[in-house]
Amino acid sequence: MTSQPLKLGFIGLGIMGAPMCGHLIAAGHTLFVHTRGKLPPAIGDSRATVCTSARGVAERADIVFLMLPDTPDVEAVLFAEQGVAAGLQGMGSGPAGREGKVVVDMSSISPIATKRFAERIAGTGAAYLDAPVSGGEVGAKNATLSIMVGGDEAVFERVKPLFERMGKNITRVGAVGDGQTAKVANQIIVALNIEAVAEALVFAAKAGADPAKVRQALMGGFASSRILEVHGERMIKRTFEPGFRIELHQKDLNLALDSARALGVALPNTATAQALFNACSAHGGRGWDHSAMVKALENLANHPIGTPP
Repeated sequence: MTSQPLKLGFIGLGIMGAPMCGHLIAAGHTLFVHTRGKLPPAIGDSRATVCTSARGVAERADIVFLMLPDTPDVEAVLFAEQGVAAGLQGMGSGPAGREGKVVVDMSSISPIATKRFAERIAGTGAAYLDAPVSGGEVGAKNATLSIMVGGDEAVFERVKPLFERMGKNITRVGAVGDGQTAKVANQIIVALNIEAVAEALVFAAKAGADPAKVRQALMGGFASSRILEVHGERMIKRTFEPGFRIELHQKDLNLALDSARALGVALPNTATAQALFNACSAHGGRGWDHSAMVKALENLANHPIGTPP
């Protein structure tokens, strides 16, 4: 199907959204875009048509992608007076997965709210997929994102060739909302791995060992991980430019903890990781890379693990 150019919409052209949109433009598709912020130069210089509202995007595009910061942002873009739903009214009907309009939310938001949003979009006659991603800015730029999708299988198959332009590991997890559930699980694992690496390196440094040499030794054993490789190096070299901002990981862990309360599930270590992120935020670190969680543990130990450049 994607051998022919498609009319696509993209709303949210930030650190992640801009390169993701760029890959779709590079594939030869016609893009209609909208952003609240400054238009990235690469998008502005492309063939994309800039729309003044989300409604304008939805009226023109057959498949509309969203890449927004949080649940309230998605709700506003979808259901405001000039939102996506207004542009879909009466225009989205058609056999699921083959015709009609599709909204694809690639933001990381509440699984519970996602199900509610999908029901409202279905009322316009359009289909809905939730497709949050993992891989950060590097993955977005290199089109190597992991994409976790929830929604109808036929709709997923229709959109999958477009996902393949933006990512490598693309999995339909299940029904609408299941993609967001998988992303929350991903963020729990990442946060706890950052905390474990940070604890280990702080311990090693305070014990008098060279944390860089300790990390090197651990990279060859069972403790080796992508977090130890990438974020362990960040911790030692003190390179905390995002990356993935602490404030965004705080948002994702709030989703985990809120959902856990609703489900009656205990997530004790997730709560600890969130407390450490909160400590960083209290010291002005909301915009630091999430690997800077180590700073909270360094403060508790009164001992840094690396030397500032």
